[in-house]
Amino acid sequence: MSARDAVLSRIRRSLGADASDPGRRAIVIARLEGTPRGVVPKRGQLLRADRVTLFCEMAEKVSATVTPVATYEAVPEAVAGYLRDQNLAAKIRVGEDARLNSLPWNLAPHVIIRRGPSDGDDRVAVSHAVAGVAESGTLVLASGPDNPTTLNFLPEFHIVVIKGDDILGDYETVWDTIRVLYGRGTMPRTVNFITGPSRSADIEQTLLLGAHGPRRLHIVVVG
Repeated sequence: MSARDAVLSRIRRSLGADASDPGRRAIVIARLEGTPRGVVPKRGQLLRADRVTLFCEMAEKVSATVTPVATYEAVPEAVAGYLRDQNLAAKIRVGEDARLNSLPWNLAPHVIIRRGPSDGDDRVAVSHAVAGVAESGTLVLASGPDNPTTLNFLPEFHIVVIKGDDILGDYETVWDTIRVLYGRGTMPRTVNFITGPSRSADIEQTLLLGAHGPRRLHIVVVG
């Protein structure tokens, strides 16, 4: 018996539960298949344009910066402009995301692109979010070769591109969307919810940015 099995066995004994009980098994199956939704705040129940506006406002409230662009073709210059404004070297780390790789980076020819997971030496990473949550200004990034999770945590500066249509009102709708995109049994290994740059006030209640990840978060909203 593994340590996990031993722990679960002790829990079952303390609850007086039988793992083979068909009634309990039916309850578990119903819970997994039903994916019940929580209460959705009214501010998350908005039309598309209002969702984008609220998302940008909430993101800026938690110290992120936002640049809106009309089309994906404008993203390379938006990235280059951010690097100039922050006095950063024109070097970025990008995963294998098809949307980012298909951009006309020739419009920003001085930007050097390295691809793949971060090795810890990158100052700037560029990712693409699978969704956004308007009610809290939160980005949702799914792990995988297209957008490696290392890009979310290792570089000091994180630039995240998100399509306006992918900004949803609430967390429940985001999970519904992810289930549809990936299907049951094929969910991404990690789903990161990112609200503003990394921060901590553990030491003497003094706010410190970049405590556990990027100290700057910049969002490019397309459309």
